[in-house]
Amino acid sequence: MFRYTCLNPIAQVGLDGFDQRFEKTDDIKDADGVLVRSASMHELDLPSSLLCVARAGAGVNNIPLDKCAEKGIVVFNTPGANANGVKELVFAGMLLACRDIVGGINWVRENREDPDIAKLAEKQKKNFAGIEIMDKKLGIIGLGAIGVRVANAAKHLGMEVYGYDPYISVDAAWNLSRDIKHVLSVDDIYSNCDIITIHVPLMESTKNTINAEAISKMKDGVILLNFARDLLCDEKAVLEGIKKGKIAKYVSDFPNPLTANAEGCIVIPHLGASTEESEDNCAKMAVREMIDYLTNGNIVNSVNYPKADMGVCQAEGRVTIHHKNVTNMITRFSGIFSEAGINISDMVNSSKGEYAYTMIDIDSAITQEFVDKLNAIDDVIRVRVIK
Repeated sequence: MFRYTCLNPIAQVGLDGFDQRFEKTDDIKDADGVLVRSASMHELDLPSSLLCVARAGAGVNNIPLDKCAEKGIVVFNTPGANANGVKELVFAGMLLACRDIVGGINWVRENREDPDIAKLAEKQKKNFAGIEIMDKKLGIIGLGAIGVRVANAAKHLGMEVYGYDPYISVDAAWNLSRDIKHVLSVDDIYSNCDIITIHVPLMESTKNTINAEAISKMKDGVILLNFARDLLCDEKAVLEGIKKGKIAKYVSDFPNPLTANAEGCIVIPHLGASTEESEDNCAKMAVREMIDYLTNGNIVNSVNYPKADMGVCQAEGRVTIHHKNVTNMITRFSGIFSEAGINISDMVNSSKGEYAYTMIDIDSAITQEFVDKLNAIDDVIRVRVIK
């Protein structure tokens, strides 16, 4: 029996994926797995019994990844599960920036009691005129799950699309329309595009990607969209760019005192993934990842441990080992199996940064004494007997 706890409300359609092997607990100290959305885990005392954390969403800033890795706790996220919801809001933001829809709506509200409002509107609508997105050049920084969807949809809307991502995955490349101009320098985005949208993860290396230097390279009157993470943009530099006329509009999904109600800014209250469909998709994916890991030892979509997938175990047994990514670990593992006369029928070893993960299928059962020998090896973090 496995136990899980929820640090935030998780869509029931996701929780319905758990079967009789799983039960819910309200105490993290009793949990094998944690489901979380936005709750901060940095100050939590993570018990040694905790095996995994599944984030129902893409960002993991609220989870202490290094601390979890050191304890052999696998952290999952759900890339792509909310991609369509974010994509749709990106286009809503694009249209709000290109056409003064909000200004027009506010004018109607202010004049709602005028009996001649319809006639007056015909005279006033020129004040809210804008531009169309068709034939405009759209630059997309980051071609992950969301960026690819934005690119393909923009092409269907008649836009000329430039994409920049030096780390584009094979899956993303396959899904990307052949009509997208995949540029090798982000400067090509800045110098060519009328509208720029950023879709990269927030890391130390991507913080303030859109800064004063980047803005100086952009076309005058550019529209800038940020539906990824607030710290990807140096918003003081953005406001300065608006004052100088370099940036026509800045659309952000991350409200803060600096940009809220600032001239030239359209700020949305973090609605990117706030759709029923996105929440359901994230919950279902997070639960599937947790079930597969706890029952089979497979790791898919982890942010602190490498991918390793051997499917459902068909052998007599399966052992998984979290360990440091150092030399001779496989040799040491194999030596202990050999000494015990246990045949290894299949094995997968993969690494991510300073951590590694080994899955071993075997032809006979093992004892706790054998597990203790594996745990005693230097640089081994955690040993699990899956079967």
